[in-house]
Amino acid sequence: MKILLYTEGEKLFEHSGLGKAIKHQMKALEYNNVEYTTSLSDQYDIVHINYYGPKSYALAKSAHKKGQKIVYHAHSTEEDFKNGFIFCKQISPLFKKWITTCYCLGDVIITPTPYSKKLLEGYGITKKIYALSNGIELDKFKLDKQAGLDFRKEYNLSKDDKVIIGIGLYIERKGIVDFVELAKRLPEYKFIWFGHSPLAAATSNVKKAVTTKLPNLIFAGYVEQEMIKKALNGCDIYLFPTFEETEGIPIIEACACKATAIVRDIPVFEDWLQDGINVYKAKNIDEFEDKIKKIINKELPSLGEEAYKVAEERDIKKIGRQLKEIYEDLMK
Repeated sequence: MKILLYTEGEKLFEHSGLGKAIKHQMKALEYNNVEYTTSLSDQYDIVHINYYGPKSYALAKSAHKKGQKIVYHAHSTEEDFKNGFIFCKQISPLFKKWITTCYCLGDVIITPTPYSKKLLEGYGITKKIYALSNGIELDKFKLDKQAGLDFRKEYNLSKDDKVIIGIGLYIERKGIVDFVELAKRLPEYKFIWFGHSPLAAATSNVKKAVTTKLPNLIFAGYVEQEMIKKALNGCDIYLFPTFEETEGIPIIEACACKATAIVRDIPVFEDWLQDGINVYKAKNIDEFEDKIKKIINKELPSLGEEAYKVAEERDIKKIGRQLKEIYEDLMK
């Protein structure tokens, strides 16, 4: 059994969550001795498609004609598309129709969470849908005190500085506007946002937020995964004020590093992140501010040990075994 892992325009997405998910797929299959290729010129038994562009659509149609089995990976939904870049809201109904057409070309569909599976079923998709996490490299992301010290040294932070970090592209959906507002409200703490995307494609609210100048606010831009690991180990709080996700890999990475995290209380996190058990949750900016203060002042305890269990369940070695089973069932 050999798998074609196909991601149209992969270079464009290498610094995004999708890019990270693709790398996780490769590692997951390697850990479980599943042979794969990324070359269309190779021989393969199953086509695993990760994107919804025209080349992906054409490949799926061609594979059907050849009698090849297709796994379509639904990384995106209308809900996480429409509050992204400029004009996304206006074209989101068309986007929904298109991705539904693409996903329905799969013999089976994989999507990261029960929440995103429910959304797809709501689109009228009747194909078999598996909810399977994108996973995390648990060997790479883990508690590492020295990494945390390295992060503070890199960003000229003292051991007494209280540091809140965020991770994501410059898109409204990620909650970057609220992140900046919290930096304004809490000038006694340091706020650092990791991630970057072209401001020309951002909404006016995001452009205004990202160009805000505050002495306690840093936009670090794109950094390699090693620095993200260091930051998660060296921060006081990982803040994830996202409004919509199909999963959200950074929160799993934070859990693996036993970081104290605050996430927005949204449906995608209902089944696996519990307020006061493995993360803290907030519904709005006032609640985020309140939780930040209480964590910094040690009025709320660390949840690191319980958070780590979330990451353990999503280790890519385990994800790879489940992915292999999906392929084997499809081949039958």
